[in-house]
Amino acid sequence: MNAAAPQIRRLAPADAASYRDIRLEALRSNPEAFGSDFETENAQPLTWFSDRLVSSDVFGAFREVELLGIAGFFVQKGAKAAHKGFLWGMYVRPAARKAGLGRKLAEAVIDLARQRVELIQTAVIGGNEPARRLYAELGFVEYGLEKAALKLGGRYYDEVLLAKVLT
Repeated sequence: MNAAAPQIRRLAPADAASYRDIRLEALRSNPEAFGSDFETENAQPLTWFSDRLVSSDVFGAFREVELLGIAGFFVQKGAKAAHKGFLWGMYVRPAARKAGLGRKLAEAVIDLARQRVELIQTAVIGGNEPARRLYAELGFVEYGLEKAALKLGGRYYDEVLLAKVLT
């Protein structure tokens, strides 16, 4: 990576190709960490990714024009759950890790969430200690464990459930 400072910004439909590339990389390289899968999303047209950037808030970490990391946010549906939001799809390319991009992406999501919800939640695959440490440093508290939340290749993965009160 060069010395230019990374920029965090919300992705727009014009970023769909870059978003598709990094999202598919994430699903291919860490399939256990995401509820979706590479085959399903790889089969989608570029317009599907563009539409996702319209319907969801997705932030990107850029160094010049290269998209190095992503993190999404959505508000829960329904009157009784609309006070909660969810941080999803966090991924930083391996070459860009340990440079604080994950923290900057999560902080951007948290800042947006503060304007819209009272509580933000996320989930981390058990065993992902760097992510658990990051979320703990950002004030998330582990409140549960969903056993066998995901199944991949005959193996089950637990998800650690985390939340941060924003009010």
